[in-house]
Amino acid sequence: MKLFFNINKTLLICIYLTTSITLYSCHKAGTGGKSSVSGSVYHHSKLIPAAIVYIKYGATEFPGADVSVYDDHITADANAHYEFSGLRKGSYFLYGVGYDNAIFRTVTGGVGITLKNNQNLSSDVPVTE
Repeated sequence: MKLFFNINKTLLICIYLTTSITLYSCHKAGTGGKSSVSGSVYHHSKLIPAAIVYIKYGATEFPGADVSVYDDHITADANAHYEFSGLRKGSYFLYGVGYDNAIFRTVTGGVGITLKNNQNLSSDVPVTE
């Protein structure tokens, strides 16, 4: 009888540990973390102020130009600088949309990134015609 209780106790501990590890490792990219990504939006070597930078959680490849599929966005400041903070570790795709006054055209483009825990990553967003 004592052996039966020890086996059940061991089994319960194994189930608890497996469940805990699984739930902890299932945190997906998104908000709620301590990482950030920031940078500037560039068309060739020219800054693109007021560009809108969209972010897609859990993606490293271009999810498309339909901005409704992105999870969040921010408008770059007058110096073309943007920043997303409070992110978890994981993969993200940044997509920029702006207007280049020198060529009178909308410019778009993006870049995939991967964040680690507590990382402050610098990543410019390249855009083109």
